Amino acid sequence: MKKILIIMISIIALVFLVGCGSNTDTPTGNVVAKISESDDSISIPISAISTTLKKLTYNADGTVVTYFAVLGTDGEVRVAFDACDVCGGSKGYRQEGTDIVCNNCGKVFRIDGLGTQNKGYGCWPSYLPHQIEGDNVIIKKADIKSGAFRFA
Repeated sequence: MKKILIIMISIIALVFLVGCGSNTDTPTGNVVAKISESDDSISIPISAISTTLKKLTYNADGTVVTYFAVLGTDGEVRVAFDACDVCGGSKGYRQEGTDIVCNNCGKVFRIDGLGTQNKGYGCWPSYLPHQIEGDNVIIKKADIKSGAFRFA
């Protein structure tokens, strides 16, 4: 009798866990926008970029290049390689609030200041040129490939 009771409790618990564990509702706020590629560029919908750092990768002739896109507090899109001009290597950056922090040296940058060329002040997220065309950020593949040496 004890064995039957234990088996029944186990079955009821399993049914409860399986029933509560499956959620078929899809949150409307988590729709992933499609990044598209042409022969010479990558197009990222601005709607896919937020104030949370989004890291992206591109295979540049066998070298995986990581770059990021993020919105500043002013609503402007910031794009850069996920590698430092000075620290070298590809340890990259992480986001802490409205700042970006170098994973190698710990230097902190305001997101609103990113997306420009290094002016010789030391550690800086490597510049990645981009244009805004309509509702998209356009990045030339040649520009990504030119920065691939940072990730080799």
